[in-house]
Amino acid sequence: MSLFAKISKEIEEKYFSKGKPLEKMFPLFDALDTFLLTPGKTTKQAPHVRDAVDIKRVMIFVVLALTPCILMGMYNVGYQMSVAEGLEYSVLACFGAGALKVLPIIIVTYAVGGLWEGLFAIVRNHEINEGFLVTGILFALTLPPTIPLWQVAVGISFGVVIGKEIFGGTGYNVLNPALTARAFVFFAYPAQMSGDAVWAAVDGFSKATPLAVAAIAERGTDAVEAIQNAGYTFQDVFLGFIPGSIGETSALACLLGLAFLLITRVASWRVMAGCVIGLVAMSLFFGLFKGENSLAFFSLPPQWHLIMGGFAFGAVFMATDPVSSSATDAGRWIYGILIGALVVLIRMVNPAYPEGVMLAILFMNVFAPTIDHFVVQAQIKRRSARG
Repeated sequence: MSLFAKISKEIEEKYFSKGKPLEKMFPLFDALDTFLLTPGKTTKQAPHVRDAVDIKRVMIFVVLALTPCILMGMYNVGYQMSVAEGLEYSVLACFGAGALKVLPIIIVTYAVGGLWEGLFAIVRNHEINEGFLVTGILFALTLPPTIPLWQVAVGISFGVVIGKEIFGGTGYNVLNPALTARAFVFFAYPAQMSGDAVWAAVDGFSKATPLAVAAIAERGTDAVEAIQNAGYTFQDVFLGFIPGSIGETSALACLLGLAFLLITRVASWRVMAGCVIGLVAMSLFFGLFKGENSLAFFSLPPQWHLIMGGFAFGAVFMATDPVSSSATDAGRWIYGILIGALVVLIRMVNPAYPEGVMLAILFMNVFAPTIDHFVVQAQIKRRSARG
């Protein structure tokens, strides 16, 4: 046992163990202790599992996978501010300006979310769940950089308490807590959630996002042409040099995170592949009905749907949530395909709300248990027929 581990054990036995003065605060001590050190607890009887990967490590892997989106989000916020002001910022200046907008949002999210997690852990006398490490950063990255910080606090409070804790905490929530928080803020304070439609990083400046441009384009016109006329190229949209929410603009950053998640085997590739298949199939299907009076969205090819809005971010980091998504392999394919199809459907039939990723994932969160139920029942019937 290392020196730090011995000191930690002594502190726990003296102050935080059962019957000691700070017994009620043990969840807070345990959270810090296991965050810095590997737990030294062992099982006394079977089954015995030896594995270096636990929930805390998985959550940290997801945060690491989000690093490209965080860095790109900071840079893009500063870059868009320079465009709005008509100035040429250096790379460091863009990062600095963006960090001043983004870091306070992340800090408030973690501070308030961590407060709620700690409070519920103390009241229920259980360990602090590390899920808020991911929930907090995911929620922050889906927000526009100009959102008031008090709205950030209200949103993460709703996501943690209503989206997760009332169901029993991590592992019992039906909906993705980060998306629950995002949906609450979007519908409660639509005027401030400008990241879905316009950029407002600088007072007095607004600019429609590529998704909004396609949504408001005249009927019968070509959506790609409208987007390009607005000054956006395919490369700009793919790389993320466009207005939008903090961490959702860059498909490239999401792909880098995807590679890390696949290498570490943290996220389900079946869900992601299903999302792509569903989106491509549905966009091609709607393309068959393109006419002179149809919405411009009908002319938008699949490759543009894939990189626009929050699809890449949602498919990689939101839809793959192991708690709120399907648990069976076949169910993950169905779950992902339906998410991709719903994204396009929402964009097509409801141009007033062109970003359909959030609603599509939340909707399928509700039906994920049902999908798994029918998959399991089908497998039982097949095995019964064989035997």
